[in-house]
Amino acid sequence: MAAAPNNPAGDTIFALSSGALPSAIAIIRISGARARMALEALAGRLPQPRQSALRTLCDAGDVLDEGMVLWFPAPRTVTGEDLAELHLHGSRAVVEACYAALRRLGLRLAEPGEFTRRALFNGKMDLAAVEGLADLLAAETESQRRDAIRRQRGAVPRLLAGWRSRLTLISAAMEAAIDYDGEEEVAGQCAWSALTDSLLAEIERAATLAPAERLRDGIRVAIVGPPNAGKSTLFNALAGRDAAIVSDIAGTTRDVIEAPIAIDGIPFVLIDTAGLREAVDPIERIGVSRALDEEDLAQIRIDLRDDAQEDARTIAVSSKADFRTPRPEHLAVSALDGRGLDELQRRLVAMARGILPGEGEVTFERRYREALFAVRDELVFAHRVPDLVLSAEHLRRAGRALDAVLGGDGLEDMLDALFGRFCLGK
Repeated sequence: MAAAPNNPAGDTIFALSSGALPSAIAIIRISGARARMALEALAGRLPQPRQSALRTLCDAGDVLDEGMVLWFPAPRTVTGEDLAELHLHGSRAVVEACYAALRRLGLRLAEPGEFTRRALFNGKMDLAAVEGLADLLAAETESQRRDAIRRQRGAVPRLLAGWRSRLTLISAAMEAAIDYDGEEEVAGQCAWSALTDSLLAEIERAATLAPAERLRDGIRVAIVGPPNAGKSTLFNALAGRDAAIVSDIAGTTRDVIEAPIAIDGIPFVLIDTAGLREAVDPIERIGVSRALDEEDLAQIRIDLRDDAQEDARTIAVSSKADFRTPRPEHLAVSALDGRGLDELQRRLVAMARGILPGEGEVTFERRYREALFAVRDELVFAHRVPDLVLSAEHLRRAGRALDAVLGGDGLEDMLDALFGRFCLGK
């Protein structure tokens, strides 16, 4: 991690770290050098560290609330700073009164993600864990939750650290091949070459795994076909709600409509599209163009055309099977009586499992994948060049690319974007 300023202003921050108000309990978290002073000012005597105690909170003689308070002295805290928590009755009036009292003590409201940012810069979390936490907070399906927890618990940095150690061994073998002549040179060259092949194979496979963004954003499923084929009706049936307008008038759907859903814990984004035909209306032409774009971009498409062909990313469907004879090679589906919907969902899940990371596999964000591609390229160059000195230089570049994956240029911009996904209390 590149060095970065850690709370240079010495600010002590506070924020609500529990759910939206009103609620049964409101938890106000305080972090910074003045946390102890603030807790003593409001609650009087400090409780034993890491033990809760009942206290009456007062401000200038005015009782604010009665609740549980906790005291966590640095450095054994989630932020690495002195930290206190106020567990109060969850009303807006109580929380606002405590906020006002804390402001009068010179504390300020935290920015989104500021607690986690301090944890990062105080060495309490690494960047991969922060990213995993952000995804965990946003997780809506079981697969998203499992992947986020895996990354929050350090799966990515452990893997990268292992590769970095092996790269160091390869560089050592290379240096041995350079320093010695004759049989020693040949032996050293064989050693680094074999080690490089093994590492290269692992990194190439990891770089081509399904990206973390795909699991986080959901598998895009486009429903395409001619007008009045039943696309919107099928879209509503899969979404479980009337998200799209349905009518017998051809061309009712003119724009792209999306609905996030989860099937068997897997996130999907359903996409309803305009009917595909030669449109005369300029607005409908735009809708058809967007439908074709979505058909190209989707990871899976449900094709309602008569000439639809099944392939690795296409499910050919005969819709309106309740009153129309389905084509024998297509999946017969009726959104009206539910015929074929279970089988359609089963096929969607089966196709998604082939697209998403497997159980236990580590997923990588874009910046990690870019670093892995850079490492892979340097290892390939190290193999190709005939001069051992040049090979050693490519190995050093590979090491720098791996080292930079948790820091380097643009870190602050990336951190601003990352922490913007957090709430105030995180």
